[in-house]
Amino acid sequence: MSDTDLPLEEFEPGTEVATIPAADAPAEEDKIASDLAPVFDVPVNISAVLGKASMSVAQLLKLGAGSILELDRKVGEAIDIYVNNRLVARGEVVVVDERLGVTMTEIIKDGDAAA
Repeated sequence: MSDTDLPLEEFEPGTEVATIPAADAPAEEDKIASDLAPVFDVPVNISAVLGKASMSVAQLLKLGAGSILELDRKVGEAIDIYVNNRLVARGEVVVVDERLGVTMTEIIKDGDAAA
């Protein structure tokens, strides 16, 4: 695991997961951090979408253990990362300590989501 990889863990609500070192941060970063302080505790949903498929209810009911569901993505193709149902990044699936994770490879700016 490199310095930039973060372990994928679940945290209980209210658990502090990150701190900003005020002594090392430049003044501009301190201002940004203090401006964002009111939203630090706002919960967000993060989804990493491996792919999508469409099927009828009849086909869905036929799925069972060992069934294969073909997705609209190819192996090695970037996956979409959504925050509160909004596309914000693309990334790659990685394995960290025998657990699946996602590393972001591209940040999607407003207007780029259709690309």
